[in-house]
Amino acid sequence: MITIDDPQDPRLDDYRHLTDASARRAIEMEGAAHGIFIAEGPVALEQLYASGLPIRSVLMTPSRAASMPPPPAGVPLLVAPRPVVAAVAGYDVHRGVLSAAERPRPSRPDDVVSTAQRVLVLEGVSDNENVGSLFRNAAALGIDALLLDPACTDPYYRRSIRVSSGWSIRLPHSRVTDTRQALEILSGRGFHTVALTPQVQADPVDVAALRGDLDDPVAYVVGAEGPGLGSRSIAACSAAVRIPMCSGVDSLNVATSLAVVAAFAAAHRGWS
Repeated sequence: MITIDDPQDPRLDDYRHLTDASARRAIEMEGAAHGIFIAEGPVALEQLYASGLPIRSVLMTPSRAASMPPPPAGVPLLVAPRPVVAAVAGYDVHRGVLSAAERPRPSRPDDVVSTAQRVLVLEGVSDNENVGSLFRNAAALGIDALLLDPACTDPYYRRSIRVSSGWSIRLPHSRVTDTRQALEILSGRGFHTVALTPQVQADPVDVAALRGDLDDPVAYVVGAEGPGLGSRSIAACSAAVRIPMCSGVDSLNVATSLAVVAAFAAAHRGWS
């Protein structure tokens, strides 16, 4: 355990300016061979420990350090008063836990889906909280891997990790050049590719399930809130499904939509 009382201590450099996007880009992309990322909170820290990724350090307030298990052997545990942590990070870290880790080498899309039975494809999902929620829901509902197009936000962004409860660290994922590439890879491996859309011409989710469109192997394809999934992407999928809703409501949050459809499919196949 290393006690630090000076906000200018260089051992805290990985944690500086966490609310400044441009400063963080410089810090996170230069900190290691493939960059670094920050995980916040006890839950994300547990997922980081379980991931096996190289951890540069863990920063805790004294109360957290007294109540949480120590980090793995060889990982520096930095302990600083809450005001010092706030001065370094740029905000009050009320969870009292931050950790800095090295990003893994980017995975190839083919490798990520090679053993998967259920995949999630994200198109243009640029909101950090939505990406985090999608990862968390994917983990909860048996999705094995995710593919993200270039317009999607970074799953290793601090807020995405926090909202995902650390699952954006754990679940295999990869970038694709565009949705078309993802669909070609998945179709070549025999996946049902299912677009989630509120369009009225799409089949209700129960009809799609009965027809077998949600049977394994299956890939759910979702777009950003607002614009939704592009028409070309919908047309390129083997099926398009919608969630029936009461009048006056045209759509659900993208992560909620995934949860409804994936849970329906899981119930249909017996939650295996």
